[in-house]
Amino acid sequence: MSDDKIKKAVREGYGKIARGKKSSCCGPQAPSCCSAPDPQTIGRKIGYSEEELSRVPEGANLGLGCGNPIALASLRAGETVLDLGSGAGFDCFLAAAKVGPSGKVIGVDMTPEMVARGKENIVQGGYKNVEFRLGEIDNLPLADHSVDVVISNCVVNLVPDKAKVFAEVYRVLVPGGRFMISDMVTKTRLPDFIRESIEAHISCLGAALDEYLEAVRSAGFEEIRILKETPFPYELMAQTAEEIIKRLKVSEKEVREFAKSVVSITISGFKPREAA
Repeated sequence: MSDDKIKKAVREGYGKIARGKKSSCCGPQAPSCCSAPDPQTIGRKIGYSEEELSRVPEGANLGLGCGNPIALASLRAGETVLDLGSGAGFDCFLAAAKVGPSGKVIGVDMTPEMVARGKENIVQGGYKNVEFRLGEIDNLPLADHSVDVVISNCVVNLVPDKAKVFAEVYRVLVPGGRFMISDMVTKTRLPDFIRESIEAHISCLGAALDEYLEAVRSAGFEEIRILKETPFPYELMAQTAEEIIKRLKVSEKEVREFAKSVVSITISGFKPREAA
């Protein structure tokens, strides 16, 4: 399966979500990553407080995450924050409150419909320190050394070339800058029937943990830590599993066995202070 085919499928799927045709976590097929179609319920399950859920403009939370990177990012007033795969802006708006008027938050998303929704939410919420840009996270529309913190929520795993994503994260961070990313990974290598499944890629099953960590290390980051790791039950991926079983004609037993290795992680790392 080509990288272009994967990106096209992801863009089309999330475009449907942005247009309100579907509302599910990590993919347009089913609530495969966060269990419930209700974004507020999903938000509570993955670690957002009631105060956080009520603070953002209505419609900013689409229930597409698998963790709460904001909770662990220790954002400070005046910092510039980049959100990879920002969607309608949920994490961007939470970050904006933490960095304050002297700070700035930039959301980048590959889906025009998502960027449009984010911009509508800026107006709705009256934000002065948030902006959204159309672009791919493996080719970021930002200058070198231009942000202090990079966050992301269940997005990097959607990109075929994760090493390129983290190389871009490294490029745009200032020396000493950091990232805090929540994502879905597997503890074992992805079976071929998963690697070849569009449904799996769209639904957050696009990365094995060892490959993910190697992409981070190869970019040059240091102090890499997995701060949180949570198993993901099969029943929360059931509809995606059904699609894989139907389309690829593999057994439910095979899919269930693989699903045992799916986890949600929150990972952090720093760009060296002496980096050029």
